[in-house]
Amino acid sequence: MPRPCSVLRVFTRDGEGGNHLGVVTELEGLDGDAMQRIAAHLGFSETVFIAIGEVPEVRIFTPAMELPFAGHPLVGAAYHLFQSGVAGDRIRCGIGEINIRYVRNLTWIDVPMAQERAYRDGTIFARRVGLRNPRSTWRVEMPLDYRIVELADAEEVAAADPDPTAFGAALGVAVYARSGTRVRMRFFAPGAGVFEDPATGSAAVALATRFASAGEPNGTASIDQGEEIGHPSRIELRWEGRTASIGGAVAVDDPVELPL
Repeated sequence: MPRPCSVLRVFTRDGEGGNHLGVVTELEGLDGDAMQRIAAHLGFSETVFIAIGEVPEVRIFTPAMELPFAGHPLVGAAYHLFQSGVAGDRIRCGIGEINIRYVRNLTWIDVPMAQERAYRDGTIFARRVGLRNPRSTWRVEMPLDYRIVELADAEEVAAADPDPTAFGAALGVAVYARSGTRVRMRFFAPGAGVFEDPATGSAAVALATRFASAGEPNGTASIDQGEEIGHPSRIELRWEGRTASIGGAVAVDDPVELPL
């Protein structure tokens, strides 16, 4: 019997682009290995499996691994639950329960920033992976190891071509340039089976952690991502204290049936 799978595009920009997400809620007979096979079969940067309950529980898989936390899958899962009429104000993932809300056509999640503050990582890492002349390099545990590399401008971000064989322990590398509240970002995570991601909510949370650690206890930003791979996306980011909120618009594509 084919298993239904909803397909969303999360963090769309003016209705276009966004990051594809598979959503599976019929979980009978699925263990972690089967979920991983489904995620690899779909080939999206992530697929979520939602166990409906008083507090829905979400498991997140890339084509290569399970993640305890990722932004675009949780925003998409929250949107799916709101549209299905079964959402409360919380969902549970690998880092615990998080708050969700739907306001003015945007779906939001509120998550704690990294338990350990971001810290400067020097320029050795950036140069090792081929990112020349970084303005700053930071390391953030999300809880997986992310590196955040600030470049001079959007043109340098567009031209970035990091060497995936030199990432070492880093699961993902975000490169960005900031002008006021506007941010241009790209995110690379070849170790998770996603060389470049169209829209990365966890990297937005890592950016908030970096900004807070550098002396900005609160703020907002609009993050544009995905142009280079044909999926223009926009993430709205807010942070205050030790909480980051990420939100965005979601579009629904045609569902698929899984032969698994």
